[in-house]
Amino acid sequence: MRLEEILKRLRDGAQPDARAGLERFGITARQAYGWSMPALRELARETGRDHTLAQQLWATGILDARILAALVDEPERVTPRQMERWARDFDSWAVCDACCMHLFDRTPYAHVKVRAWSGRKEEFVKRAAFALMATLAVHEKDGTDATFLAFLPLCEREAGDARTYVKKAVSWALRQIGKRSSGLRAAALASARRIAAQGTPSARWIASDAVRELESAAAKRPAKQTRGSGPSGSSRPATPAGRAAAKARPRRPASPAPARTKGPVRARSGRARPARSARRS
Repeated sequence: MRLEEILKRLRDGAQPDARAGLERFGITARQAYGWSMPALRELARETGRDHTLAQQLWATGILDARILAALVDEPERVTPRQMERWARDFDSWAVCDACCMHLFDRTPYAHVKVRAWSGRKEEFVKRAAFALMATLAVHEKDGTDATFLAFLPLCEREAGDARTYVKKAVSWALRQIGKRSSGLRAAALASARRIAAQGTPSARWIASDAVRELESAAAKRPAKQTRGSGPSGSSRPATPAGRAAAKARPRRPASPAPARTKGPVRARSGRARPARSARRS
């Protein structure tokens, strides 16, 4: 699908009411058509992956087109230079998060950018560091606990940044890291308490937000152990031998299901009622 065709689709599908309401959600953009995320995902599926098209969409500066660019770009063709260029263009949390959640986290440079961007001055570039952190905590299934433990000092270091979209992202990262495993939950809670001790309003807000959610999640169900959370640094993922042993274990025989009766069935009121086969006739 060519750029002109996609831009026409975006214009034709504009939602004026949604566009007018963007500012209520803190989304600012020079130009936007008000497309919903599900609608953009559907358009991305129709378009398919296309690195060149993604660059063209990004260059338009249109909010919807930039989010679509993140959805259709090819992660294996993304370079650190492109990530830096796009990050400098971030002008809202919506575009920032879309890039981190749907593109940047799938590149081999994600961890490097977390560290590089976490100390940046630009609000949405710094947010991108912690949005990436949160997204990696959800998507990177084979990551070790040690990898995510190394992110916690960055959260503590930047917890004093009172800018709304930074402090919210720091809390987001802290919460998602804590949800990966029981070991990381304990570490994230300890990190949150150290953040609270910093005493700044933003630090207290981040700590309170993280502790509330992590303790609530712990009360509902224990976190699953992930790779690297076991005593030897591994959660002992299933191996072919382990799976074979599990299949060989004897299983408790299932109890035979009671035979259905064709006679009268006792109703709740105590009166007998006809069986189903009788009622059909």
